[in-house]
Amino acid sequence: MIAGVPAGLVEEVRRRLAAGEGTLTPHRVAEALRAAGRPVGDATVLAVYEALHRDVAGAGVLEPLLRLPGVSDVLVNGPGPVRIDRGSGLEETDVVLPDEDACRRLAQRLVATGGRRVDDAAPWADVRLPDGTRCHAVLAPLAQPGTAISLRVPRRGGFTLDELAAAGALGGEGRELLGQVVDARLAFLVSGGTGTGKTTLLAAMLGEVPAGERIVVVEDAAELRPDHPQVVGLEARPANLEGAGAVLLRDLVRQALRMRPDRLVVGEVRDAAVVDLLAAMNTGHEGGCGTLHANSAADVPARVEALALTAGLGREAAHSQLVSALDVVLHVVRERGTGRRRLAQVAVLQREPAGTVRTVPAATFDAAGVLQPGPGARRLIDLLDGRR
Repeated sequence: MIAGVPAGLVEEVRRRLAAGEGTLTPHRVAEALRAAGRPVGDATVLAVYEALHRDVAGAGVLEPLLRLPGVSDVLVNGPGPVRIDRGSGLEETDVVLPDEDACRRLAQRLVATGGRRVDDAAPWADVRLPDGTRCHAVLAPLAQPGTAISLRVPRRGGFTLDELAAAGALGGEGRELLGQVVDARLAFLVSGGTGTGKTTLLAAMLGEVPAGERIVVVEDAAELRPDHPQVVGLEARPANLEGAGAVLLRDLVRQALRMRPDRLVVGEVRDAAVVDLLAAMNTGHEGGCGTLHANSAADVPARVEALALTAGLGREAAHSQLVSALDVVLHVVRERGTGRRRLAQVAVLQREPAGTVRTVPAATFDAAGVLQPGPGARRLIDLLDGRR
């Protein structure tokens, strides 16, 4: 409901405008109000016009939420209040979607803005909006209690490692260590769960890459925005409704290798592209990196093995490629209660007698960012010294 506007008035005007032709203007809104026998004061006309305009332009009623400082996610769980995340857990907002029709219209318009469509024939879609916001939508009844919309908002300008340290995501020793990892051109993966800040940390580290180096970023959906003068981005593309036109992540990894990258980056390793990334790291492309969903650094070898199997690479070959391609794993977590994202562990890889690979903690960081050396510390020091 809009302040000063009777309930149902906006929907009544919407129906009358839809029955006619022409663009949305205050004049047409006034005519529709007169035809409905409603008050036509300037304040009422403008309030109804602005409500309808928000519903057909930009992100609609969600637009103000996307512009709030610090917002990383805007979530619609069907009719009712919209929720946002500003880094300390989900918050209910004053923005309310009244019914399922409003949720569905919003989802369809947002997806159309990203160049795709969502309907009963294709009830879900994942798109990038013109401003870089990533939008995922699933229509009801697949989504319950109603159409679900998830918007991931890119941070304007990104963070630097110094800013992450100031925000408490890194301690002083952690910030220095990550700078050394970049300077030594170690190959690394940033692991963590959903929403733990993997992409944020990776972008900050890429901002430390010397300006004379060329970074080629391959992503399923463009999210990485490193502050660097030489970044080339390649973005995968899903198939259209006819099942044609798909561009796979692993195809783009192969193309990236032909683009003279000093640093090859895979924004998120989530499929068979892991095989091509490991192969690239094993052919002289130092400093390669990416992000990977994993619950702990110890789970990374098993996760890579599972992804490699989808490409037909056996367990022994996957572990052999992994240990020779990857130097370190940086694991990030999101604290319960506070929602603070931080670096939790730096681990190195070690080959077991059976031929498999496991990660060994080299540095563990507590909630205050204090470094505790682990059994892999000597190995990490050797890696850093060996590349200088």
